[in-house]
Amino acid sequence: MVDLLLGLQWGDEGKGKIVDVLTKDYDIIARFQGGPNAGHTLEFDGIKHVLHTIPSGIFHKNAINIVGNGVVIDPVIFKKELDNLSQFDIDIASKLFISRKAHLILPTHRLLDAASEAAKGKAKIGSTLKGIGPTYMDKTGRNGMRVGDLEFDTWKEKYRALANKHEGMIDYYNVDIQYDLKELEEEFCEGIETLKKLTFIDSEQYMFDAMAEGKKILAEGAQGSLLDIDFGTYPYVTSSNTTAAGACTGLGVAPGKIGRVLGIFKAYTTRVGSGPFPTELFDEDGATMGRVGNEFGATTGRPRRCGWLDLVALKYAVQINGVTELMMMKADVLSGFDTIKVCTAYQYGGEEIDHLPYNIEDGNVSPVYTELHGWSQDLTKMTDAKDLPDTLNSYISFLEKELNVPIKIVSVGPDRKQTILR
Repeated sequence: MVDLLLGLQWGDEGKGKIVDVLTKDYDIIARFQGGPNAGHTLEFDGIKHVLHTIPSGIFHKNAINIVGNGVVIDPVIFKKELDNLSQFDIDIASKLFISRKAHLILPTHRLLDAASEAAKGKAKIGSTLKGIGPTYMDKTGRNGMRVGDLEFDTWKEKYRALANKHEGMIDYYNVDIQYDLKELEEEFCEGIETLKKLTFIDSEQYMFDAMAEGKKILAEGAQGSLLDIDFGTYPYVTSSNTTAAGACTGLGVAPGKIGRVLGIFKAYTTRVGSGPFPTELFDEDGATMGRVGNEFGATTGRPRRCGWLDLVALKYAVQINGVTELMMMKADVLSGFDTIKVCTAYQYGGEEIDHLPYNIEDGNVSPVYTELHGWSQDLTKMTDAKDLPDTLNSYISFLEKELNVPIKIVSVGPDRKQTILR
């Protein structure tokens, strides 16, 4: 069986930390979608480390880490990521495998991303400009380059044909994009040579064999459920399926082989980039969440928009993923609020609804809040569930009742040790 670990909001929920905490119980950690626009932050032994493509189990010697076929890989960023890991005693060759069916992000994908976003003007979606969208477009358009192509002598010809196509598309957008493709290609080829030193696998067969041997597998996603290409707040979404279904297609795992579905959410809500956000705060409460929670993108450094917990959206994410247990992150950030609000319904079209409608753009919905008592205690030193304040336990119980799913972990800080099991 394969357990899934998913983000239930607009990303940045703290998936990397939880994978790191749970890895000791698993033999294989497999990433099933997304690209290097995702940043999973891990903290341990006084070290803060950000991973972009490599699975979050890489720091545990017992685990094999797999980059699945649903992932898109930028060889340049991947090389930098490996270089950053060189300071640790990690046997990369035996602990990190890459699916041959994973697609490659070309330098021209990034340029195309920038040109497309610039052409949108005020209607831009807030792309991280990492080339993710154009790469997935080539994948579904059946033009893409895959990791397995690197095992053949013709890969440079395939690259050239695709890059030429991209340059024509960039010209079509007619925007001012300055670039030196030769320089970008040199860096890209260096990344390719590094990538070719790793072990490429037919990951779906590897997973099938591992399950047959009784191996314990944890699949991790990137971004969050509300950024899913089908079920997120389209078009302000990512270009892949971030929900549970994405693990099946992103790793080649049959639906009947999915076991536990672990859903991660923050005690409040954040969002990076453009897109609707019904509970967003523009007051001192929102500023406090951002400041105390250090709400800046791990990859981009962009400040995250902050707001109260949106239970309507969270319930929706729990339903479409089939979540079996929940993990609440950053409970410590809400310490000091006398009153905590939770959005339990929307005003939509003149009526009150408790489900996520087709369009939650500004002006279409307004949040309906339930107010709860806050807590003032510093949670960051707590290590046992019995130490948690009564008002926090009431908050947790309220959420469990509304979501009908147990909250098994409460995170009270960024370090792996600041994790309370319930």
